[in-house]
Amino acid sequence: MSRASIVVVGGGVSGLSAAWELSGGAEGPNDATPRIELIEDGPVVGGSLATTQFANRTIDLGADGFLARRPEAVDLVRELGIGDQLEAVEASGASIWLRGALNELPTGLALGIPTSSGQLKNVRGLTWRARLDARRDEHAPVRMKIGDDATIGEIVRTKLGSEICYQFVEPMLGGIQAGRIDDLSAKSVFPALLTAARKGGSLMRAMRASGPVAPGPSAAASPPPSASDGPIFYSLLEGVGSLPLEIARRLRERGVVLRTGVAVTALRRTPSGNYPWEVDTQSTTTPADSVVLATPAPVTARLLGAHDPAIARLESVRSASAAMITFSVARTAIDLNAVGTGVLVPLGTAWSGDGSMLTTAVTFLDRKWPHLRRADDVLVRAHVGRIDDLRWSELSDDQLIARVADELRVLLGTFGTPNDAIVQRWLNGLPQYYLGHETMVASARHGAAALGVTLCGNAYDGVGIPASIGSGRRAAREALEIVRVASDVTN
Repeated sequence: MSRASIVVVGGGVSGLSAAWELSGGAEGPNDATPRIELIEDGPVVGGSLATTQFANRTIDLGADGFLARRPEAVDLVRELGIGDQLEAVEASGASIWLRGALNELPTGLALGIPTSSGQLKNVRGLTWRARLDARRDEHAPVRMKIGDDATIGEIVRTKLGSEICYQFVEPMLGGIQAGRIDDLSAKSVFPALLTAARKGGSLMRAMRASGPVAPGPSAAASPPPSASDGPIFYSLLEGVGSLPLEIARRLRERGVVLRTGVAVTALRRTPSGNYPWEVDTQSTTTPADSVVLATPAPVTARLLGAHDPAIARLESVRSASAAMITFSVARTAIDLNAVGTGVLVPLGTAWSGDGSMLTTAVTFLDRKWPHLRRADDVLVRAHVGRIDDLRWSELSDDQLIARVADELRVLLGTFGTPNDAIVQRWLNGLPQYYLGHETMVASARHGAAALGVTLCGNAYDGVGIPASIGSGRRAAREALEIVRVASDVTN
């Protein structure tokens, strides 16, 4: 009997996690482990998880941390034997720029949603109207009929008013996927909010009763800690971008074939052969009992959509592009607020230059992560871009650095000439979960499973690192089950 073969297409953290699970996970390979080949079209594995040298440090070019209170990433790090690399976030809280000033965000928010009107008492940047809307929700809440789903914006705007919705909530929630909360599905992005809205009555009270909400990977800063034990976020001492490289190293030790710089050109069914699939590149063909597609949704649709219209519909998944500009600034040349790990900036915020600010959030990297701290300088990262704001893409790196530095002089008050700066642009990296997303994904997965193919990645189960890792491992388990069932039928 020939050895089973499984091909993973895509070498981001989801695809790598799938390969890790296929090769035995924490237990390692055994006699039943299939041949595993991972094919990645980029020059290196890891996707948006990457590091570089900057200002005498190793910094992340993508996400600089991940949720500690979801187990997937932490468990994988420990399975790899690098648990000593975990570093807990050292600061918490954030500020928000409202009406020309920084306002400290109150504790107890649920992903930006206030849970009582009292939380807004000291947020001076909110108008009396916003405070009145919050009190109304507690004492005379607006009735809202909720069906199977609603956008986050529709719920928050209806229950808490436009100002709280767009000036207070959207900067955090929209930042999770660089999207617009008027478009994002509550069911897919923030199910606790949908559950709270369905209860009727006060949205804030319902959110408070639901307990702590695990925050998504907001671009700005760590929210204040909840009552749960342990840190909210972890990073790695060598950067989060070191994780995919370590997974790849361990996979090679297990005999997994890793191919980079190679694009898959086609998936072909071969029902008359020994294997039901053949995976083509420009120069090779690999037979497979099952295929794990860890590719962006439109790529998955191109490779597999001809076999099922439900899979073809994945072509419609839009993704946002964004950029991060990281500065090294002399500690004596910058004035940071006393607490917190960053600043949120509402969309459409006016400033002294042309149009509205490009900056949507600011992160104080070395305040979050002790391993980045130095005596002479600080690291400040600005985030720009949303699904409908690509102004930054029309600027050169030098122009973008100059523009964002000018905006930081407004937001922070004092921001001297940077010692150094680096721009990282991520194109089409953040899938948008619109209304109907969950149903579309379930239908596509059902159609793919019938073909012996499984799907994973940040277009399906969430955009955060833990969610992406969990997505990959789930797809691997499903692929192993497909192979097992096929083997039982053959035997």
